[in-house]
Amino acid sequence: MALPTDYRYTKEHEWIHVDGETGVIGITDYAQHSLGDIVYVEAPQAGSTITAGESFGTVESVKAVSEIYAPVTGTVLEVNQNLANSPELVNSEPYTGGWLIKVKLSDPDQVKGLLTAADYDAFIAAEKE
Repeated sequence: MALPTDYRYTKEHEWIHVDGETGVIGITDYAQHSLGDIVYVEAPQAGSTITAGESFGTVESVKAVSEIYAPVTGTVLEVNQNLANSPELVNSEPYTGGWLIKVKLSDPDQVKGLLTAADYDAFIAAEKE
């Protein structure tokens, strides 16, 4: 699956798509593939604050429970309610229907410090070696 080039990525395999001061966050195709079948997603409530680099939830698969780390600092505006009944959307649509949360960014410039699609591709390639 090709990486969306207008998203930014973390070395912990999260992505963010920013539109103005709002960011949509999810996990990458590489991450969901590594995890296997996702059976549960735990995310923060709307109104809570997430902090860049800190865990804000978990993704549970048949293999393991993995922490999800915030790529930016912000306030949670919305949680993807579809994941409560269909957590497998993270597997089938990691960059679209399988998003996790929407946040209002505290500092939109934080995104500039994240990996571009090309940087993330290179990071994954190096990790596989």
